[in-house]
Amino acid sequence: MKLEVLEKDRFYHIYNRGINGCNIFSNDENRNYFLKQYQKYLVDKVSTFAYCLLRNHFHFVIRIDGEPKEVTQGFSNFFNSYAKAYNKAENRTGSLFEKHFRRIKVDSEKYLKQVIIYVNLNSQTHFGKDYKNYFFSSYKEVISGSFNILKTEELLDLFGGKENFKEVHDSRRIFLSEQLTLE
Repeated sequence: MKLEVLEKDRFYHIYNRGINGCNIFSNDENRNYFLKQYQKYLVDKVSTFAYCLLRNHFHFVIRIDGEPKEVTQGFSNFFNSYAKAYNKAENRTGSLFEKHFRRIKVDSEKYLKQVIIYVNLNSQTHFGKDYKNYFFSSYKEVISGSFNILKTEELLDLFGGKENFKEVHDSRRIFLSEQLTLE
């Protein structure tokens, strides 16, 4: 699989999962540590517009602010530090993540909005957890103002304010629910 080359000032949907689909988070402490390490290694290199941490995978929507090689190294350091800590805590060895984190270039504002909504709804789509109350997603962070790794002001400007941000998420959730009912 050829990986998308990261470019400065471009948006990307970044995601990965546990090797062979295994869990990468066993508890909330793991998720908090993952976000702490993300902040440590990447907050000065990327701008974050969405994230969601689930049991066996994660998603981020980011803009590359730093030099691409430094960003790639930052991701490598981030994943390695988390995997080492997780392996130690869970008394396991070996790779935690699939080989390379996946990245898809976001090439339009419309697609950027769609992928942000997709990431925010991920907990409900995959695990039936209400996205409005799922603590480890950017939706909850935007609404509550907690943790704050996001470029919240830019994000809300993109959606035309907080009320519109809420409304487009609700309408997309309803659309997805109707699609599942039709199948």
